[in-house]
Amino acid sequence: MGIVYLTGAGPGDIELLTLKAHRVIGQADVIIYDRLANPEMLEMTKDGCEFVYVGKEDGRHTLPQDEINEVIYQNALKHNVVVRLKGGDPFVFGRGGEEGAYLHERNIDFEIIPGITSAVSVPAYAGIPVTHRGVAVSFRVVTGHESPNKEVSQIPWENFKTDDTIVFLMGLHNLRKIASKLIEIGKPTDYPCAVISRGTTKDQSVVVGTLADIVKKAKGVPTPALIIVGRVVELREQLQWFEKE
Repeated sequence: MGIVYLTGAGPGDIELLTLKAHRVIGQADVIIYDRLANPEMLEMTKDGCEFVYVGKEDGRHTLPQDEINEVIYQNALKHNVVVRLKGGDPFVFGRGGEEGAYLHERNIDFEIIPGITSAVSVPAYAGIPVTHRGVAVSFRVVTGHESPNKEVSQIPWENFKTDDTIVFLMGLHNLRKIASKLIEIGKPTDYPCAVISRGTTKDQSVVVGTLADIVKKAKGVPTPALIIVGRVVELREQLQWFEKE
């Protein structure tokens, strides 16, 4: 049996891949990769490396998660080095914990290789710091994939009344519901927010607005996209750098 590296590919910019991730990609006998992993990383592999695509998109999954777990396991039975390449960080809404637990139950050795999470890096490439002295002393990272109107929500909306920065991952399809819910709990309608599409890549685009108008402004923005809400968005005017290159 081989070893599985549950590997974070980072947010998109290939230069944000960690040295350790680069090393194991080069050693891999098989790469099991998702939609958010930069495809240029597949060119770092050795001759003969196999590729298995298990990407997910809203409403369109190549395989459900339980079958992805089994694909990883079966490949570990056949190969010495298996790299499960996941966009961002495997433990930040990346289902890496589920995959690791599945392997543990089947006595498969694995390692976690953290990746630079889009929750921090994508706002940084948009010139928006998630914390800033005198503006925000903390930040929250929240799944945007869950509908705020589901019967039993795990999202603690009432806790979002403070001026903490809130980063929603995978939430573009729920943008209207997210904005409405934040206004409902007391956020002012002119509270600043931004939608960052395809962050850290050459196709990055940023839409800045308020809770009242962000849905209209962000219409048609392509995925993947991140939503950031907070006074820190106002710092983009001074700190944007990537789009000037």
